Amino acid sequence: MNPKLIIKSSFIVIIVLILLSPSLVAKDPHVLSALDTLRINQASSPHLSPDGQWVVYTMSMRDMEDKDYKSTTHIWKVKVDGEEQRQMTQGEESCTSPAWFPCGKAIAFLSSRGQVRIEEKDEEKESRTQIFLMYIDGGEAWQLTEHKDNIQSFRISPDGKKIAYTARDALTEDEEEKQDKKDDAVVVDEKFRMSHLWIFGMESKKAVRLTNGKFTVSDFRWSPDSKRIAYVSRPNTKVDESWNSDIWVVGIEDNVPRKLFENPGPDSSPRWSPDGKTIAFASHQHTSTTTWYGKLHLIPADGGGARVLLEDFDLDFSNPIWSHDGKTIFWSAGDRTTTNLFSVDVQSGKVKRLTPPRGRNSSWELAKDGTQWVWVHTPAAWPAEVYTSDLNLEKLAILTDANPWMREEQVMMGKVETIRWQNSEGQEIEGVLTYPAGYELGKKYPLILNPHGGPSGVRIETFSSSNQFFAGNGFFVFQPNFRGSVNYGQEFVNANRGNWGIVDYDDCMTGVDFCIEKGWADTDRLICYGWSYGGYMSFWIVTQTDRFKAVSPGAGLSNLYSMYSTTDIPHYLAWFFGTPWDYEELYEKLSAIRHVKNVKSPVLILHGAEDARVPLTQSVEFYQALRDLGKDVTFVKYPREGHGIREPRHQLDRLRRYLYFFAKHVDLTPISEIEWEKEQAKKKEDKKDKK
Repeated sequence: MNPKLIIKSSFIVIIVLILLSPSLVAKDPHVLSALDTLRINQASSPHLSPDGQWVVYTMSMRDMEDKDYKSTTHIWKVKVDGEEQRQMTQGEESCTSPAWFPCGKAIAFLSSRGQVRIEEKDEEKESRTQIFLMYIDGGEAWQLTEHKDNIQSFRISPDGKKIAYTARDALTEDEEEKQDKKDDAVVVDEKFRMSHLWIFGMESKKAVRLTNGKFTVSDFRWSPDSKRIAYVSRPNTKVDESWNSDIWVVGIEDNVPRKLFENPGPDSSPRWSPDGKTIAFASHQHTSTTTWYGKLHLIPADGGGARVLLEDFDLDFSNPIWSHDGKTIFWSAGDRTTTNLFSVDVQSGKVKRLTPPRGRNSSWELAKDGTQWVWVHTPAAWPAEVYTSDLNLEKLAILTDANPWMREEQVMMGKVETIRWQNSEGQEIEGVLTYPAGYELGKKYPLILNPHGGPSGVRIETFSSSNQFFAGNGFFVFQPNFRGSVNYGQEFVNANRGNWGIVDYDDCMTGVDFCIEKGWADTDRLICYGWSYGGYMSFWIVTQTDRFKAVSPGAGLSNLYSMYSTTDIPHYLAWFFGTPWDYEELYEKLSAIRHVKNVKSPVLILHGAEDARVPLTQSVEFYQALRDLGKDVTFVKYPREGHGIREPRHQLDRLRRYLYFFAKHVDLTPISEIEWEKEQAKKKEDKKDKK
């Protein structure tokens, strides 16, 4: 993975696979351990300098010597030819969201190292996330803002004279006093801490509030002349209200907001054309309809009717990127088991598909002169790196080398590919299959069925540390894109509305049968686990069949009726079923808890204790039922965790629990995590002794 290597896009994945092939690496390669999954550095947020010569990006790295495996994000820079790469920010506090000033000589960024006085009379300062400035050629960064609360996001004006940012409304003195006294009863849905726009003047060094009212602001963009800002507004901060968003424009001088487009569904991603006359944005129809995908809308910035493009484009649309001449709009969209870049001619509406390397492609940015791209690419067999290319994606350069240790330590990966089979109705279904590391042709292996979340999620051919962890321990990992998945058209997304556990179950099980028929999977050594909707599927599957030797639902839905009124996204559930009081029989029928007596396989339930998306009670209900029925069940809850598991030691615990639970029930001896850690500790001591 030479960061200066320039190669044709069609060969990138091939070269990476060759480098990682177990037959070509040197002696003593090792597979990915649970601890290794924490060592993986994350390159992200690339931004091209105004002259197109430099890229700044962020790198998140974990301190493996720290008892809590603390992760810190810092800003790096590299030339577009891969030369002069170096870290720009240092310290214990993370630095994120780098942005170039128009002059190209400095950047701004966010950091929690900021110190502010909460009240003017205060002598001591408190830590808050603030905006900092730093010259690109080096030197210390300095703090620009002293906002009383954390700054959430910011944008530098095109003329470089102002910075717009959002921050939550500060608590009143009365609210702070009640908090201190713990006299803090909350009336649900009555009061919210909204986020609003502020303008910081680079000359005045003062911030002035731009928006006020009972709404919250996000995803704002400056007009090219630096005189107006377009932003997304919704009534409050509830996650469920993200469907009720609109786009507004406000003038910097007159401070008069104006709604740009009237639509009962969600509107998002406003982006100004280069001449400032048009705003492109994504818009959905009302959420009660069958429309899932957004459509591209173009509307005069001064007001008027919107023109809709991509009516016949049967994939999602979001985040428009204008060409430098305003004639073309680009966007990235999931396309079956990869993500591609698309473009549309603004006048003719003609759509073109560009083909970046297979895998996950995100964070696209186009140079000011429209000649080159920078983005983050994550292939199947290697973590994310920052890439750059010409406009047509014909010549690609890998700018970063985020995880050289994986190459140096010869970490062996399992092959990843897309497979296709027919379900019971004769439809072709796709999925992603990860092979065991060091796979031997003709040998049957234990297979893990891993349904995705959503259910409108999808699996693509991208690097997964957990999949490679299981692959290193001798498992196939099978991830089907069952009906209801995105990336396959609107009709496919709609196919499991009112059909949870029916059509998706068929797609999963016929996929498992296909893996057995191909000679990959041992029919007597099948495992199932999933998270969120994958947890729902795991709950459902264990009540419908005893084919799996062990099943582990994570953060799963077991009782749809109670789920509706306790989740933070009830309207999302209603999109599939309506409300439970109107469709009670359907909610009852498709709830795994109603079939719990059928469970025969051992069950391991995992859940975050503070999960608002799928409340902990969903797992508690199923666990208690299995306990009462005398079934083989273990229930683990993770303190402080929400819908995802974020704390490093919890992440390690989850992976290892999976491994030992699965291995126990398929008669497999896993690679000892304890012995591996002892070995690594010994290597560190040996290095110290040599020094």
